[in-house]
Amino acid sequence: MCKKNKLTIAQLILENEKVYKTENEIKENILEIWQVMNESVNNGLKSDGILPGGLNVPKRAFKIHQKLKNTHTIDPLAFVDWINLYALAVNEENASGKRVVTAPTNGAAGIIPAVLHYIINFLVKKEDKDKVILNFLLTAGAVGLLYQRNASISGADVGCQGEVGVACSMAAAGMAEFLDASIDQIENAAEIAMEHNLGLTCDPIGGLVQIPCIERNAMAAMKAVNAARMALNEDGKHYVSLDSVIKTMYDTGKDMQNKYKETSKGGLAVNYIDC
Repeated sequence: MCKKNKLTIAQLILENEKVYKTENEIKENILEIWQVMNESVNNGLKSDGILPGGLNVPKRAFKIHQKLKNTHTIDPLAFVDWINLYALAVNEENASGKRVVTAPTNGAAGIIPAVLHYIINFLVKKEDKDKVILNFLLTAGAVGLLYQRNASISGADVGCQGEVGVACSMAAAGMAEFLDASIDQIENAAEIAMEHNLGLTCDPIGGLVQIPCIERNAMAAMKAVNAARMALNEDGKHYVSLDSVIKTMYDTGKDMQNKYKETSKGGLAVNYIDC
């Protein structure tokens, strides 16, 4: 459809949304979504203490943020710490029952904000921010729609590949769009991201969205960036299509034993030492 109509993915989705709302309303709504994402990052960076629920998991975002702010030596790999930090911050907010954006779910809420927050804070000029946000989220949303329509975004249905995996795929597409990727490269980025989340189980300890969920968002945010970079180094041609990997994810989820799908009856939920 993009090629037929000579539109980018973001432009195609914007035109589609105009069936329901004016362009100004759409942009205002998207920027409102980003504002909530942004607030969830910033609030998470300010919050210290222990996560509720009984596992006594300490919040880490606050201390990591203080360390990064006060580091004055040049570290070429610091971008990894910043992206990890933003994802941890959002998911600690989620684990505390605070406000986040389902992107596409609460358990995977930190991945898209982490990648986009890094872009906005480190890679773009102030006057370009709104345009970057709109194109990123429209592109990511397009990929999310494909998963929601053709497979599932529920951990209870297909495991965490349907939550963190989908969010990773969406973020990879958004990142690729920001990097001026072609339509084929964006599709490739989304496919790569999901291909390497296939089979991901949902096995939270104690039924809480804390372990392994919080760290898993940070890992997936970095994986999304890597997928986009890998796709940019190719010409868009690839063996496995996004449609194929979406079907594979769904089939894999249906084959997965129920104990690995948000029941806390398998995996890390039962194989950990309570110190």
